[in-house]
Amino acid sequence: MKTGRTYDIVVFGASGYTGRLVAEYLAQQYPAGELQWAMAGRSIEKLTTVRAEMGIADSTPLIAVDSDDAASVAAMVKSTSVVITTVGPYQLYGNELVKQCAAQGTDYVDLSGEPGWMHDTIAAHSAAAKASGARIVHSCGFDSIPFDLGVYHLQQHAIAVTGKPASVVKGRVRAINGSFSGGTVASFRATMAAASERPELIGILTNPFSLTEGGSGPAQPPGDKPQYDPELHSWSAPFFMAPINTKNIHRSNYLLEHHYGHDFAYDEMIMTGDGDQGKAAAEFVAVDDSFAKSPLQPGEGPSKEEREAGNYEVAFVAQSDDGQLLVTSVSGDKDPGYGSTSKMLAEAAICLLRHPDLASGGIWTPAAVMGNALIERLEANAGLTFTIESP
Repeated sequence: MKTGRTYDIVVFGASGYTGRLVAEYLAQQYPAGELQWAMAGRSIEKLTTVRAEMGIADSTPLIAVDSDDAASVAAMVKSTSVVITTVGPYQLYGNELVKQCAAQGTDYVDLSGEPGWMHDTIAAHSAAAKASGARIVHSCGFDSIPFDLGVYHLQQHAIAVTGKPASVVKGRVRAINGSFSGGTVASFRATMAAASERPELIGILTNPFSLTEGGSGPAQPPGDKPQYDPELHSWSAPFFMAPINTKNIHRSNYLLEHHYGHDFAYDEMIMTGDGDQGKAAAEFVAVDDSFAKSPLQPGEGPSKEEREAGNYEVAFVAQSDDGQLLVTSVSGDKDPGYGSTSKMLAEAAICLLRHPDLASGGIWTPAAVMGNALIERLEANAGLTFTIESP
């Protein structure tokens, strides 16, 4: 715990759909006395109800915080070593919290898949975070931990096998079983609304290097139409999370001083199978707009049974200079968006807490700031598996 802080961790948004899952996980995974943590949100009444519904000890402190009230946000930030926030869309409700964490030296993790907002926070708050020692880490859920750490893991394998990183990596979703929540839909809609009001955001949303200072890099595979991957014997289709994951992965490479190389190229797609059936499936996925048209509202999401039944697996593929195929994978044992995401988010916060000297202050990605330390925690506690498949 940081000097002068009351709590190790505060979960902000603990009465929301994902926040209550994070709180439940902390209560179950870290027994009383092992972790000093609190639940925060706008309504103490709602927090009290959630605490009872999720079987969390009555002794768990509750904090009233309004994201629009700078004083209450500042008081929460000053009270804790790490803030976990699930209060999105972050571009609507997250600005004051990032500002306060950066100023007060408080570590921070979120679930942001909002690249326009993340671009703005990097520009506005990097200097303050570096000065205060605050480690601000965006995208600590399904976007983008399995992908960001998956590429990091593959590159470690490539260096061990070939002596250097792979210059071209393919991320391919082999399986994804689960659904998304109203909060995810709301973030997408907020981003589209912001882009209509700020046309300059279009360039940020379409540039794979928009989260790296300088905003440029080598030409990248488009990944925006069906293609056949002969080394995988499968068709692949555009993956709706690629626009955020690719940006985070290129930021990781930048923050790691181009550990993946200055010529690093990455694309991310979803595998649909071989033959005519695989091709037809890829073509269907490429035009499917059900996510954008979803009627889900914030606070809605999959049931516990659906979360428990979900899973996912992502392969990372590269070829060495002599044609050797390098394959690793990351899999998760729950619904990716919520069952697994809540565990990843919590463990990212615990990782920062348990490793205060892991990195200096700044606005980081999961791979660049936590790397192997987070991989170890996720495998030990959160149901993720990182596998070297070949060679």
